[in-house]
Amino acid sequence: MNLSRRSVLKGMAAGALAAGGPMMTSRSAFAARDKELNILCWEGYNSAQVLDPFRAAKSATVKAESLTNDPTMINRLRAGEISTWDLINVNNPWARKVMWPEKLIKALPRATFEPYFDKMLPMFKPPYKWAMDDTGTDLLGSCQRFGPYSFVVNTDKVSRKTAEDTGWDLFNDPALAGKYGILESDDWNVFGIFVIAGIDPFKVHSDAELATFSETAKKVFKGAKMIGDIATMNQALVSGEIDLHLTGGTYSVSPARADGYPQLRGITPLKGPMPGGKGGISWIEVTSLVNNPTPSPLALEFLEYVQDPAVAHTVAFAEGTYNPVAQMGNPDCYKLFTKEELEAIQWDSLEEEMARSIEYDIVPDYDKALDIMNAAKRVRG
Repeated sequence: MNLSRRSVLKGMAAGALAAGGPMMTSRSAFAARDKELNILCWEGYNSAQVLDPFRAAKSATVKAESLTNDPTMINRLRAGEISTWDLINVNNPWARKVMWPEKLIKALPRATFEPYFDKMLPMFKPPYKWAMDDTGTDLLGSCQRFGPYSFVVNTDKVSRKTAEDTGWDLFNDPALAGKYGILESDDWNVFGIFVIAGIDPFKVHSDAELATFSETAKKVFKGAKMIGDIATMNQALVSGEIDLHLTGGTYSVSPARADGYPQLRGITPLKGPMPGGKGGISWIEVTSLVNNPTPSPLALEFLEYVQDPAVAHTVAFAEGTYNPVAQMGNPDCYKLFTKEELEAIQWDSLEEEMARSIEYDIVPDYDKALDIMNAAKRVRG
């Protein structure tokens, strides 16, 4: 069959387009990302107070999705959303122990970001363990918000001294059944129930320990007056419907304290079953660069943006929850906090409470414990 010249040229053009397609698409994708940033985070970084000035300065489209569970966020990356997100903001162990080994994140340029760590509170001085890989070579993320997180009481009903001295054993007291709530947060509640059972959460557990965990979970959920979100817990504490709740701390109770209810207080027990007899658990957020194949150049710029003293203060008091930030080690940042704001985040006892807390870690048999806890929740009805 004879082919016309026009047909041959048309075919050659189509072939050239097909050959060049991936490269053209790739160039187009990279160009499109210049003005786009997507953040997967805990609430706070999704606040318009934080994002709008950055959007305006960069003439960029910035989207942030907030979740309240680290494993869920990481599973989103594993499920294929590594191409969606540019930054991920989760608690301290996940970058070092999971996301870096699984190549879900990329290292930050140390020369750019270590000087920021130098200005942070003393505990974050470089090389800060949770921001580094196991070899101490690669910087895996930047730190900002942190705090102790165990449980919350209305000190008009349960004194701070009683709560700190008795610790998690309060939730084993039959007299308090029907007087406490449970904040919806699966991973933290797994931690809390282990500790109420007198067991260190962050180790491999025997069958006997898991059986004890199961019985404790059933008892704790059965005795709860309610299960709900942060606003529900704070409202119930203010109204007197409950006297305390687990789990919780500065992160959850600070909005109520800022609204004029200083009698509501996050508690860090004086003792507990964790190594060193520590009674509290603390969290430190690490924000990492997702290993996106078409990365946004705005990701690194955003991480530098939130280091600015004024922006760090905004992050600390972004709508939703209020928290201390690592940048308070910089006098230019610290001076922006009013007396009332320092009271809201329990600055008066922050150092001692962090000292008696073990840092959030990964429960090796978390999935098994979560199934047990969810079964206990279902039994409650």
